[in-house]
Amino acid sequence: MSATRTVTALLGATLSAVLFQIVLTPSVTTAESYVAGEFGLTFPGNGLSNGNLTSTSAPFNGGTITFPQGTTVSDQSLKDSLLLGAKIGHYFSRARWFGLEAEMFYTTPHIKQQDITFRSNSPITFTPSGGGPSTPLGNELTAVGVQGVNFHVLTIAPLNFMFRYPGRRLQPYIGVGPGIFVARIKDPSITQGDNSQSSTKIGLNTLVGVRYFLTRHVSAFAEGKYNYVRFDFSENPNFFGFKATYAPISVAVGIAYHF
Repeated sequence: MSATRTVTALLGATLSAVLFQIVLTPSVTTAESYVAGEFGLTFPGNGLSNGNLTSTSAPFNGGTITFPQGTTVSDQSLKDSLLLGAKIGHYFSRARWFGLEAEMFYTTPHIKQQDITFRSNSPITFTPSGGGPSTPLGNELTAVGVQGVNFHVLTIAPLNFMFRYPGRRLQPYIGVGPGIFVARIKDPSITQGDNSQSSTKIGLNTLVGVRYFLTRHVSAFAEGKYNYVRFDFSENPNFFGFKATYAPISVAVGIAYHF
């Protein structure tokens, strides 16, 4: 079973338990707030996928390559990454199964060294820097062994809608909400000019997990996260501009303090 199917199955099972709790369990007049720290791993899946080039040209081998409008970029593979984050949340007294949570986590799924292919419906052309006629290169161009660069992503989820089964010790839960994704690509080997690109976009943040109370005020939890966002990196003299989808799956564990 794929990771996506596993997360979907867990979401369905947890939602069923929460609905059962809503229907059959009376409300209790106690509220609950919590703060938590978490760490884990991020698996970037297809990496930066479904890429569309937004640059019209790029320097190459003593000249300039011109890209027709609608040129696509092959998926760019990313490395697995550590995840570090924090949460703060609150469950309500009249509906103990429902709460709100804010979380923030940071990952570094760096872009690997790899071949990158550009495809277009019309010919990509090369023009020498000293002038002269343009040379058509065909509808497909592959840049071989493109050096890997650093890729950083900060995810800020200001409002997760949380649904849990409020058991005494064991509490499965799910959450969904918008995410603000702040990404930066940086090439430390470039010492002149702009060596970075940034993109900040709104996307989707979802999670499913289980919490176990070690004491009345301290719990341990494990959860899976799925994110989806479409980044838009603008061009500069050292990078081509492109749009791409980032949809990682992460697993995390942590400790929470409840008050």
